[in-house]
Amino acid sequence: MAQSLSKLFVHIIFHIGVNSCTIRTKEKQELFAYIGSIIKDNESIPVLINGIEDHVHILCIMSKNIALARLVEEIKRHSSRWIKTRDNHYKCFAWQGGYGGFSVSPSLHHNTKLYIENQEEHHKKMTFKDEYILLLHEYGIEYNDQFLWTD
Repeated sequence: MAQSLSKLFVHIIFHIGVNSCTIRTKEKQELFAYIGSIIKDNESIPVLINGIEDHVHILCIMSKNIALARLVEEIKRHSSRWIKTRDNHYKCFAWQGGYGGFSVSPSLHHNTKLYIENQEEHHKKMTFKDEYILLLHEYGIEYNDQFLWTD
């Protein structure tokens, strides 16, 4: 094969650090736009970014030239540095160490977009912890609860 071709949709989720300040509504859209630019800088395509005060959901098309762990590291490192420059409120801002990465089939692309778009409504009924554990179960991912919620 002369070319390397791929189209990998991935749903990425990560949470703020335990002792971090929360993301205020007035900076959310600017933060999400900045995260989108980081994704583009890493040869990937942002499809949708949304979240609430304590976590972020990203749907993107992964570049064939970067590993998921490296992409998430770049997103978290650059966005954390950037948001600290926005306001003194964010001087203690940090993302939690881990993340969730879930493959999304083309047939579930639309449903995943709707899920991410409706985060604020969704979290009126379910906590982040419950949401995350549900996704881990749906994807059959084994985890150790002892290490799931630490920085």
